[in-house]
Amino acid sequence: MSARQLLGIYLNDHLDGANAGAELARRLEAEAAGAPDADVLSRMAGEIEEDREVLRKLVDRIGSGPDPAQQMAGWAAEKAHRLAVDEKLTVGADLTLLRESETLSLGVEGKLDLLLVLLEVAPAHPELADVDLGALADRAREQRSRLEAFRRNAARRAFAGHR
Repeated sequence: MSARQLLGIYLNDHLDGANAGAELARRLEAEAAGAPDADVLSRMAGEIEEDREVLRKLVDRIGSGPDPAQQMAGWAAEKAHRLAVDEKLTVGADLTLLRESETLSLGVEGKLDLLLVLLEVAPAHPELADVDLGALADRAREQRSRLEAFRRNAARRAFAGHR
């Protein structure tokens, strides 16, 4: 298998995660609407969707279109996760926000890992030349920082009674 094909597989794996992450970001944004620090998430979902579109274009450029079976598996995994954490009526909204912000944070960290790999291999792949991978990596770091602030506040509200 060629390096280009392997890169296509890797990008598709991350595209599946990006699809789940974009959906989770929109849901977290909606669920956090009443939280005191909901503004922390205000741009997050849109940014994650923009990042996903960049990744989708890269997958197309590499020539390894999305794998429908893999996409379905990713969709099912996201729905299973949602069922597992969608218990806010019994465990509390702040705990749900904490858990979902942690999950999204892991996804953003994975996106940063992807971008750092792409920065390493970009010289060997001209398809990556016109994408500002450094700026995308910086944005991922900033997203992770915002999520960390939100996550800590949700933890204080859930476990220490701070509003």
